[in-house]
Amino acid sequence: QEQLVESGGGLMEPGGTLRLSCATSGFTFYYFGISWFRQVPGKAREALGCIIADGNTYYTDAAMGRVTISRDNSKNTAYLQMDNLKPEDTAVYYCATERAINARYCFVTNDFWGQGTQVTVAS
Repeated sequence: QEQLVESGGGLMEPGGTLRLSCATSGFTFYYFGISWFRQVPGKAREALGCIIADGNTYYTDAAMGRVTISRDNSKNTAYLQMDNLKPEDTAVYYCATERAINARYCFVTNDFWGQGTQVTVAS
Protein backbone atom coordinates (compact mmCIF):
# COMPACT_ATOMS: atom_id res chain seq x y z
CA GLN A 1 0.00 0.00 0.00
CA GLU A 2 1.39 3.34 -1.06
CA GLN A 3 2.07 5.68 1.83
CA LEU A 4 3.50 9.16 2.11
CA VAL A 5 4.09 10.76 5.47
CA GLU A 6 5.05 14.38 5.84
CA SER A 7 6.94 15.59 8.87
CA GLY A 8 8.79 18.66 10.04
CA GLY A 9 5.89 21.06 10.37
CA GLY A 10 4.92 23.06 13.41
CA LEU A 11 5.33 26.60 14.67
CA MET A 12 8.01 28.50 12.80
CA GLU A 13 9.36 32.00 13.24
CA PRO A 14 9.19 34.60 10.49
CA GLY A 15 12.46 34.72 8.65
CA GLY A 16 13.26 31.15 9.58
CA THR A 17 13.75 28.07 7.43
CA LEU A 18 11.28 25.25 7.02
CA ARG A 19 12.46 21.75 6.29
CA LEU A 20 9.82 19.15 5.54
CA SER A 21 10.31 15.49 4.83
CA CYS A 22 8.07 13.19 2.82
CA ALA A 23 8.80 9.60 3.78
CA THR A 24 7.37 7.05 1.39
CA SER A 25 6.69 3.34 1.31
CA GLY A 26 4.73 0.79 -0.66
CA PHE A 27 6.01 1.73 -4.11
CA THR A 28 9.29 1.95 -6.00
CA PHE A 29 10.33 5.44 -4.99
CA TYR A 30 13.03 6.02 -7.61
CA TYR A 31 10.51 5.49 -10.42
CA PHE A 32 8.35 8.35 -9.22
CA GLY A 33 8.58 12.04 -8.74
CA ILE A 34 7.25 13.93 -5.75
CA SER A 35 5.27 17.14 -5.84
CA TRP A 36 4.73 19.53 -2.97
CA PHE A 37 1.58 21.54 -2.38
CA ARG A 38 0.09 23.65 0.36
CA GLN A 39 -3.41 24.68 1.27
CA VAL A 40 -4.91 27.34 3.47
CA PRO A 41 -8.44 26.59 4.73
CA GLY A 42 -10.98 28.10 2.40
CA LYS A 43 -8.48 28.50 -0.42
CA ALA A 44 -7.48 26.33 -3.36
CA ARG A 45 -4.56 23.98 -3.03
CA GLU A 46 -1.38 25.60 -4.32
CA ALA A 47 1.48 23.75 -6.03
CA LEU A 48 4.95 24.73 -4.92
CA GLY A 49 7.22 22.52 -6.94
CA CYS A 50 8.22 19.02 -7.88
CA ILE A 51 11.16 16.74 -8.33
CA ILE A 52 10.82 14.02 -10.93
CA ALA A 53 12.47 10.62 -11.05
CA ASP A 54 15.62 11.86 -12.80
CA GLY A 55 16.11 14.56 -10.17
CA ASN A 56 15.02 17.51 -12.28
CA THR A 57 12.98 20.07 -10.42
CA TYR A 58 10.39 22.65 -11.27
CA TYR A 59 9.10 25.44 -9.07
CA THR A 60 5.98 27.46 -9.42
CA ASP A 61 5.65 31.17 -8.91
CA ALA A 62 4.12 30.39 -5.53
CA ALA A 63 7.52 29.15 -4.41
CA MET A 64 8.77 32.72 -4.88
CA GLY A 65 12.36 31.56 -5.25
CA ARG A 66 12.44 30.45 -1.62
CA VAL A 67 11.83 26.73 -2.09
CA THR A 68 14.28 23.92 -2.74
CA ILE A 69 13.05 20.37 -3.32
CA SER A 70 15.36 17.39 -3.11
CA ARG A 71 15.21 13.64 -2.78
CA ASP A 72 17.21 10.80 -1.28
CA ASN A 73 16.44 7.57 -3.10
CA SER A 74 18.36 5.55 -0.51
CA LYS A 75 15.85 6.73 2.10
CA ASN A 76 12.74 6.77 -0.13
CA THR A 77 12.27 10.32 1.05
CA ALA A 78 11.78 13.71 -0.55
CA TYR A 79 12.38 17.07 1.08
CA LEU A 80 11.15 20.62 0.85
CA GLN A 81 13.11 23.53 2.21
CA MET A 82 11.56 27.00 2.34
CA ASP A 83 13.67 29.96 3.35
CA ASN A 84 12.76 33.35 4.77
CA LEU A 85 9.40 32.22 6.10
CA LYS A 86 6.54 34.67 6.19
CA PRO A 87 3.23 34.53 8.08
CA GLU A 88 1.46 34.02 4.75
CA ASP A 89 3.30 30.70 4.41
CA THR A 90 1.02 29.34 7.13
CA ALA A 91 -0.77 26.37 5.58
CA VAL A 92 -1.03 22.60 5.53
CA TYR A 93 1.78 21.24 3.38
CA TYR A 94 1.32 18.06 1.36
CA CYS A 95 3.51 15.80 -0.72
CA ALA A 96 2.18 13.59 -3.47
CA THR A 97 3.54 11.12 -5.97
CA GLU A 98 4.25 12.57 -9.38
CA ARG A 99 4.26 10.60 -12.66
CA ALA A 100 5.39 13.42 -14.98
CA ILE A 101 8.57 12.60 -16.91
CA ASN A 102 9.15 16.26 -17.68
CA ALA A 103 9.19 18.47 -14.63
CA ARG A 104 7.40 21.25 -16.46
CA TYR A 105 4.33 19.02 -16.58
CA CYS A 106 4.08 18.27 -12.89
CA PHE A 107 0.91 18.60 -10.80
CA VAL A 108 -1.38 16.66 -13.17
CA THR A 109 -0.71 13.02 -12.23
CA ASN A 110 -0.57 12.97 -8.45
CA ASP A 111 -2.03 9.60 -7.50
CA PHE A 112 -1.11 9.24 -3.85
CA TRP A 113 -0.98 11.88 -1.15
CA GLY A 114 0.29 12.30 2.34
CA GLN A 115 -1.96 13.42 5.16
CA GLY A 116 -0.35 16.83 5.33
CA THR A 117 1.58 18.66 8.00
CA GLN A 118 0.53 21.97 9.51
CA VAL A 119 3.01 24.81 9.29
CA THR A 120 2.30 27.97 11.23
CA VAL A 121 4.56 30.97 10.85
CA ALA A 122 4.18 33.42 13.71
CA SER A 123 6.34 35.29 16.16
